[in-house]
Amino acid sequence: MLTKDLLRVSRAGGGYRPQFTDERDRPLAARVLGVFQGHVGEPRATLDDALATLEGEAEDFKLVRGFAKLLEREAVFETRAAVPPERARDVVFRAAADRNAVTGTERATVLEEAASTLGVTPPELESSLYADLEEREVMTAFDPRWGPADLCAQYDLSLAQTALFDAVEVRVRSSDPKRLISAVKRLRLMYEVRATDEGRVVVVTGPDALFARSRRYGTRFARLLRTVAKTAEWSLEATIDDRGRERTLSLSHEDVAVPDADPVTEMTFDSGVEADFAGRFQSLDLDWTLVREPEPLAAGAHVVIPDFALDWAHGDFRVFFEVMGFWTPEYVEKKLSRLADLEDVELLVAVDRSLGVGEDIEALDHRAIPYTGTVRVKDVRDALRRYEAELVAASAEGLPDELVPDDDVVTIEALAADYGVSEDAIEGKRFPDHERVGRTLVRPAVLAALAEEVEAGMSLAAAERALDEAGIDEVSATLSRLGFRVEWAGLSSGTVRRKE
Repeated sequence: MLTKDLLRVSRAGGGYRPQFTDERDRPLAARVLGVFQGHVGEPRATLDDALATLEGEAEDFKLVRGFAKLLEREAVFETRAAVPPERARDVVFRAAADRNAVTGTERATVLEEAASTLGVTPPELESSLYADLEEREVMTAFDPRWGPADLCAQYDLSLAQTALFDAVEVRVRSSDPKRLISAVKRLRLMYEVRATDEGRVVVVTGPDALFARSRRYGTRFARLLRTVAKTAEWSLEATIDDRGRERTLSLSHEDVAVPDADPVTEMTFDSGVEADFAGRFQSLDLDWTLVREPEPLAAGAHVVIPDFALDWAHGDFRVFFEVMGFWTPEYVEKKLSRLADLEDVELLVAVDRSLGVGEDIEALDHRAIPYTGTVRVKDVRDALRRYEAELVAASAEGLPDELVPDDDVVTIEALAADYGVSEDAIEGKRFPDHERVGRTLVRPAVLAALAEEVEAGMSLAAAERALDEAGIDEVSATLSRLGFRVEWAGLSSGTVRRKE
């Protein structure tokens, strides 16, 4: 899905028609792909500047931004700094406060003293101070699932999903009605089957439709579209609340398809807050697996079934997660009593601020995460970091400082799997016999051989074959390391060029 500010629809004739791509837009998709591939190893700000330039050249800047939004999810951005930025700021600000530094000379003196304390040079320290700002993050890898044609198809699907955000009712005909009804139930939507002259149609609404038309289920309608679009033949009509005016959106299998990609597994939920959190959490590539309604926990004479469990991917460690919504005082009191009886359990509790019981939960030795409206994934992520630090440190202690893989080429992911640890536990180690290229370790001799084999002007397909024979999957990062970029031509072909 895209954000609503990137929605492109035509309202001609009172309709509501997404402005889908066609073959004329594929060269632009190729150019956006090329911009990303050409900026591996560079800061996000430089990438954004290049995209902004492309926006100025394109007929519709929203289309460029839409392509970029999808491709950004395929990129890996990392903070690169000689010193962890928070540590750098702490040391520098303390030193500055002690000296009351205000002039440029005093500032330079502070940086020199702080750099000496941290064991780095002043320029390294200065570049580390704010290296964790988003615009200074470095794109370390970019391996998209799509070429230009599939990127356009994914864009069209995402655009159609975004157009459904303001839907109040959806009417669907499908060649696979069983699959459709199953998806409707998973998304906790309401439906009825109506007989029409054209056949049976499934009318889908949200529970609030019993009382009044509501747009609050638009994101669920959008997720439903992905299931609908995976069937052979289908058609969909949706009633859209377009700023108070009712419009009709019509789609069919001729408009939208699902590119080859595995969708996120659906779960069932008791509330929209839980569903919203689970969807956003699962979209992240974390070292935690979300489990819905795990095993019951003993709480005195009773049991507690948390809403979720979060399993560490690299060991036997589980954190439970409970969502306390807008409950009655009696129910809150009962829940607190149950939580008080839990023993030897790591528990995070997202608690609605209106309940005012965050301190009571903390007093029970559980971590409270206040929220209003929706649970912020960042807050849960921050709460998990304290466990990660200990888990990563424990696994890293069992590894030598230098790792010497037997293979000429091995990914960080594969090496971590071989040792049974997280990738973070591998990150701080040295690899004396290999050079790191993106997320892959490559012996210098392999890179030297590729530097002789890959040359400017050869086709991307030929370069990919050369890298594949060497056992390297990270095409963009490796070509960038060798001093090349990809110049896209046509719909799916590219040519290797020297970086300027």
